[in-house]
Amino acid sequence: MSFASLGLSAELVRAVEERGYTTPTPIQTQAIPAVLSGGDLLAGAQTGTGKTAGFTLPLLQRLNASKQGPLGRGMVRALVLTPTRELAAQVEESVREYGRFLNLSSMVMFGGVGAGPQADRLRKGVDILVATPGRLLDHHQQGNVDLSKVEILVLDEADRMLDMGFIHDIKRVLAVLPKQRQNLLFSATFSDEIKALADRLLDNPALIEVARRNATAETIAQKIYPVDREKKRHLLAKLVKDNDWHQVLVFTRTKHGANRLAEQLNEGGISAMAIHGNKSQSARTKALAEFKSGSLAVLVATDIAARGIDIAELPHVVNFELPNVPEDYVHRIGRTGRAGSTGEAISLVCVDEAKLLRDIERLIKRELPREIVPGFEVDPNIKAEPIPNGRNSGGRNGAGHGGDSRGPRPPRAGGGQGQPRGQRDGPRSGERDGNRAAPGGERARTPGNAPRGGEGRPQRAPRPEGAGNQAARPAGERGPRPDNFGNRAERPSGEGRGSRPAGGGGRPGHGGTRRGG
Repeated sequence: MSFASLGLSAELVRAVEERGYTTPTPIQTQAIPAVLSGGDLLAGAQTGTGKTAGFTLPLLQRLNASKQGPLGRGMVRALVLTPTRELAAQVEESVREYGRFLNLSSMVMFGGVGAGPQADRLRKGVDILVATPGRLLDHHQQGNVDLSKVEILVLDEADRMLDMGFIHDIKRVLAVLPKQRQNLLFSATFSDEIKALADRLLDNPALIEVARRNATAETIAQKIYPVDREKKRHLLAKLVKDNDWHQVLVFTRTKHGANRLAEQLNEGGISAMAIHGNKSQSARTKALAEFKSGSLAVLVATDIAARGIDIAELPHVVNFELPNVPEDYVHRIGRTGRAGSTGEAISLVCVDEAKLLRDIERLIKRELPREIVPGFEVDPNIKAEPIPNGRNSGGRNGAGHGGDSRGPRPPRAGGGQGQPRGQRDGPRSGERDGNRAAPGGERARTPGNAPRGGEGRPQRAPRPEGAGNQAARPAGERGPRPDNFGNRAERPSGEGRGSRPAGGGGRPGHGGTRRGG
């Protein structure tokens, strides 16, 4: 089957073929005709299956066919919401590439960068806006964006948005959209919250599932390396060096753990950088660019990066620490084995993580093979310890297991050390990317009020990874709060309800330009 046979225009087929694609993937084969028909869609697909093209291609075709004259001030015709900056940038890049032969405009919008250039770009109107929810609501509050004419709404990685606490922001966005529109919801995993959101959002949707729910790709070779917690980093270094691995994506639970592990790998002669929500946008962009180019051997990431890294034929993913939420295992290892290519996902598992491993195997409905590396045999005398932020949490201080990745107990989520509550600069609560703040902690101006966090106001200090989470918080912090569906939302460690990054420089979050025909 060809892309042309799915009903796509010659301009879109040409753009797809110039990117080297000739045969659509299963999700594209089903999703493209469904979106072209104009109806709502609920699609479940493993990450890396080509779902981005599955909605961007038909979206571009529908908008191009219905385009009428110039856009009004701040007008948006199609809105794509994503949970993270990296994913937003990736989706908007696909929109530009696939729409290069169409007279349609696009832009990407997220926090951590200046809001001014984004507002300037919005004045001309935009056909396709890819945004994180928080920054979008800031611009709407200031009157910079007009969402009353949106024809198509896409929620990409909807499960991650709910995990990160975006449900209230999503509801606020839905409240200002026109009632008559096409809705597309894409999710790699399904939960009760996703089902409730789909019931609220979608009208008699087409349902597409290209694989068993919560399944991992068959092209990914998965393996468990049992190891004592204090030997994890040494085993990781041995595997990288002995196997001459390049482009290794390593996941930790916490920001402190990611920083510490990257430092230790560099000290051992392995080039590594960390990426997480406390990093400025410029630092995140630089790390991703070096990793994609191959000049950086190891990228150490928290789960914030699991939904925005799209590297062709990424060979290795390592779980230095297992995630607290089993669904995040699916998202993490989905960074490899993409679009039919092969990949390897290994997990370094200590005695503390036995229950987390059982939960993962129960979710994916398979037992993962174990392999003992000589010299790293497990000491049976070591007792399991509670995992901070984990389901076995017992109130320990620290930033997660994994030997040297543990760090000091973070300050409480209500105030900095030695500072009054509310007087901290930077991320407000963890790693949520739909942030409200421009660089330096400056908050969007509320009508009738002075700007917050601006001149003359004490600045805020960064909050720790996971601060503001509803669940899976560092020891000592408050417990979960029910979400609007009556369930206690369980979110992965390090993903909070709403961060306000300190930002500072970096790539401007507005890059779309109007393309000629």
